[in-house]
Amino acid sequence: MRAFDGVRLGFDRTGGGADGGRNSISAPRDPDRSSRRLAAGVDARGATGSGRAFRRAQPAQTPVWTLDWDVRLNLAWTMPSTHTPRRIACLQPSATVILDALGELGRVVACTRYCADVVPEVADGSRVIVSDSWTADTAQIVAARPDLVIAAVPYQEKAVSEILRAGVRFLGLAPKTLADIYIDIATIAGAVGAVDRGEAVIAAMEGHIEQIQDRVLTAATARPRVWCEEWGKPLIASQKWVAELVEAAGGDFVVTPGTQASAEDVRRLDPEVIIAAWCGAGDRVPLEKIIAERGWQETAAARSGRVFCIRDEFLNTPAPTLLQGLEALAFAIHPELFPRTKGIRQITGVLASTGGNSAR
Repeated sequence: MRAFDGVRLGFDRTGGGADGGRNSISAPRDPDRSSRRLAAGVDARGATGSGRAFRRAQPAQTPVWTLDWDVRLNLAWTMPSTHTPRRIACLQPSATVILDALGELGRVVACTRYCADVVPEVADGSRVIVSDSWTADTAQIVAARPDLVIAAVPYQEKAVSEILRAGVRFLGLAPKTLADIYIDIATIAGAVGAVDRGEAVIAAMEGHIEQIQDRVLTAATARPRVWCEEWGKPLIASQKWVAELVEAAGGDFVVTPGTQASAEDVRRLDPEVIIAAWCGAGDRVPLEKIIAERGWQETAAARSGRVFCIRDEFLNTPAPTLLQGLEALAFAIHPELFPRTKGIRQITGVLASTGGNSAR
């Protein structure tokens, strides 16, 4: 079924009501209360312990957050408008992560099971679990009585049409680059009346990426060739935003992002670092097996044991979660500069004749 491209926000005059049915749930927790924090997904301490993060200022008449970067940014909370959506259904983990980072998780009344991989709080039983953007079940979504549905490509045209006919607003995202992701964060922040917090989340992401870049520029002596894949059969290179993170972490992305390649193509490029982050696979990519089956035993990466699996959600979720992926990439590409972090697994040795032994 054909998927929509681009970003579309649909409205009609019929309102967001729907028959509650057996999947109806109670009203969400007060969004104002949950918005008194910013999610750990934008905690710039990350695995490196940089000490730069969102932190709460001293209690005052008006709660204030301080963003501790090179330039401090004080943000005064604003009350959400009565015109903002109060019940949101997230059909992709990235939307849930962004709302969590904005302190607006209380608005989420429905989400996918994959959202819990990146925002464990949504698995507390208070939210309806629905299918994702591509396998969307319209009746399931409408039964949750959302007043906004957020999805990302690929998503079903038929499902979107039915959601709009039911009178529910629909926001469809299609990011390709880091700049697109920042726009998506700003768009969602605007939709929930949290514009300043959205700008703060974006600034935190940009600042942390710049920190990694600065470390590489001042201390790295080489830029290793990096092959990073988001799928194994067929072999597909990771998306543009991952390529940008690889470059920020001091590597050279060896192919055009998001394109299909053959095992022979990659072998000829002789990457010095190989990274697998398969969509939906978590950290379970069989590294030794793919090196052996593809005949990559003689690549520079395999000979030096620099073959890694990075958790899918750290690289394939276009949201603040990418900062965790960046930390993992930095270790994989420049272990002499950055410490090992969570979410990364490495081959300890690959035999040229047999394709390898163990992973850790």
